[in-house]
Amino acid sequence: MQVTPFRIEVPPAERDDLRRRVRATRWPDDETVTDWSQGTPTAFMRELAHHWGTDYDWRRFERRMQAVPQFRTAIDGIRVHFLHVRSPRADAVPLLLTHGWPGSFIEFLDVLGPLTDPDAADSPAFHLVVPSVPGYGFSDRPTEPGWGIERIAGAWAELMRRLGYPRYLAGGGDWGTSISTVLGSLDREHVIGLYLTPPLVAPDLDAPGGLTDAEREGLEVLAATEDGSAYAALHSSRPQTLAHALADSPVGQAAWIIEKVASWADVGSPERVFEVLDRDRVLDNITLYWLTGTGASSTRLYWESFRTVDGWFRDGTTDTVDVPVAASIFRDTPRPSRRWAERRFPDIRYWGEPARGGHFAAFEQPAVFMTELRAAATALLERP
Repeated sequence: MQVTPFRIEVPPAERDDLRRRVRATRWPDDETVTDWSQGTPTAFMRELAHHWGTDYDWRRFERRMQAVPQFRTAIDGIRVHFLHVRSPRADAVPLLLTHGWPGSFIEFLDVLGPLTDPDAADSPAFHLVVPSVPGYGFSDRPTEPGWGIERIAGAWAELMRRLGYPRYLAGGGDWGTSISTVLGSLDREHVIGLYLTPPLVAPDLDAPGGLTDAEREGLEVLAATEDGSAYAALHSSRPQTLAHALADSPVGQAAWIIEKVASWADVGSPERVFEVLDRDRVLDNITLYWLTGTGASSTRLYWESFRTVDGWFRDGTTDTVDVPVAASIFRDTPRPSRRWAERRFPDIRYWGEPARGGHFAAFEQPAVFMTELRAAATALLERP
């Protein structure tokens, strides 16, 4: 099947319509607390919307993307958008990186250059393939049920075959972890190894010697996520009800996304999110969701697959993934221990626990992410 170059060019009328809608926002009452415990504060959103509707420049992002090779190709009835940045190095290894929600390929933009053409000769180099999950970004929005993590993994296997990569590494976070895990089983003959941030496994409360301090902390972090899990319950049960709001109000969509970005990033407290993540970079991602109309379609992946994935790290699973695995446990949820992970992933070659970086590690701390990824890849590429 044909692989065609792709270029981001949003018509001016669509950009103008976005600004008009942002400026015409009908604002809710202020929250009755002084923190984020009721969700995204109105004052925070007013300030962000003012910048979005006046000074923010989407064309700046489009100009940046003109230097990034982008393509689309039809797989299983869906046109898949992907970045494909080849390394000049003869020893480069193909690496497929998959994003999740509420992220996108934008998370990986700062690491494309250093990973494909590193300064140090002894650093591994990669041919990077960064697809947009169906229903996200510039990939098509599925019009029928069935596009869960298994079908996406099958599409990724075909994408790598179509690009001429008989052997490759695969990894990612959020949905990227789950899709890569399935891919490791589905396409094990071609997957060299997986880089998972983190691997999804259930706690082992009966492990010999009892729980370690780190494992107890991991359980506490997992329990604390219940307070912010309503989004997943809605995505996985009634995504179409939410869809009407996300498709009609850009500020409503922005509030829905930024609450998770601010809560899941390693920033200390949500109001400090722009101390770690550049405000315009965050708005690039939010604007991408709006201009592509994927606020609704992106949530349907939860309807398709969330019960499966949630079961993996809460209730456990009896399946094993036998390809080599490397993992980085960022300051994220969940935070499994290595011995918990070894029950499902018996061939773990690398285990990192960096001190900085959260759910969007490549976006938040690109240097830390690259250090971890390079160490992981080195371990995966070594003969056991």
